Amino acid sequence: MNLVSTITGLPFVGKTTLFNLLTGGHAATGAFAGAEGETNVGVARVPDDRVEKLAVLFKPKKTTFAEVTYRDLGLAHSAEKAALAALAKRGPLPPGINPQKLGDLRSSDAIVHVVRAFRDPSVPHVDTTVDPVRDLASIELELLFADHAVVERRLERIEPEIRTAKGPEREARERERLVLQKAMAALDTETPLRDIELDEDERKAIRGYRFLTLQPQLVVANIDESDVAEPEAILGPLRAAAAKHKAMAVVPVCAKLEAEIAELPVDEAVAFRTELGVSEPALHRVVRATYELLGMISFFTTGEDEVRAWTIPAATPAQQAAGAIHSDLERGFIRAEVIRWDELLKAGSEANAKKLGIMRTEGKTYPVRDGDCLHVLFNV
Repeated sequence: MNLVSTITGLPFVGKTTLFNLLTGGHAATGAFAGAEGETNVGVARVPDDRVEKLAVLFKPKKTTFAEVTYRDLGLAHSAEKAALAALAKRGPLPPGINPQKLGDLRSSDAIVHVVRAFRDPSVPHVDTTVDPVRDLASIELELLFADHAVVERRLERIEPEIRTAKGPEREARERERLVLQKAMAALDTETPLRDIELDEDERKAIRGYRFLTLQPQLVVANIDESDVAEPEAILGPLRAAAAKHKAMAVVPVCAKLEAEIAELPVDEAVAFRTELGVSEPALHRVVRATYELLGMISFFTTGEDEVRAWTIPAATPAQQAAGAIHSDLERGFIRAEVIRWDELLKAGSEANAKKLGIMRTEGKTYPVRDGDCLHVLFNV
């Protein structure tokens, strides 16, 4: 399962710098980055020391980490066009998501919202003050407006459909209308859809609309170098604002500093982070937080040919998890041999794990756990 996260935010907050950090890309940054409105797309390898340790044990021909696709929308906001003309005058920059980019946002699994928490008077901003809570609310309001427009248009069209429909089709349309009315009531009060209670049937009824405020949102606070060691002073209000919503989390990143560290040799980078009190690269924090928001886990397949991490939702039944590897494994699933990754390391091999009796046999409904190693037996 390949996760797709879309990076957005107000102009000049470090969106493309973060994209480059996450993907190892070299997209242009600064005032004229994305001047043609292109969307940058890149893939980030999910750091996982469990994969590395299993690879040491099996010495496979190939080692494959889980991946996340990141998209940087370029001119995600109409304000950025005004920003190019305002560079000299540093005039006000009204927010507003470019409608052409809403499709990219809607097709994401999660939104990575970058907010400015650094002080830099050399670039134009919506305001010269540093107020990440204000900036978060600004984009959130744009997402609310976009969802409101979709619900409003659909409610107008669904009424004649209900009048002409019959039987099960009419019942399905009526259920959809009820959920849309529930969504409209929330949006009218500026409540994101992720904050309202929706059961599985209700979510299924509106799944096709890919509502923006229903998506998990990771708020990346781009902080000053001076705040790296003790970021909570500036993050406190932002965390409080995010805590009011479901499926929203905050991660601090100093994109400018991380970009400088990324250019250093590995040993120097580790020493520099230790000196700064930064325990891990930005990529690790952002990807882990994204996984947690989406409720994702990794399981592993091992062998001499390949050690590989697979991404699935938590508690996925073993048969469906097998389908992440190949559809034939799900279709012909018989059973799975399961062992925790650390238990496999201690055993030294799958054969020894079986001798020790720590390799379990699980059926179709076994909920796969994070860190499980699976060997699927199937027959097609």
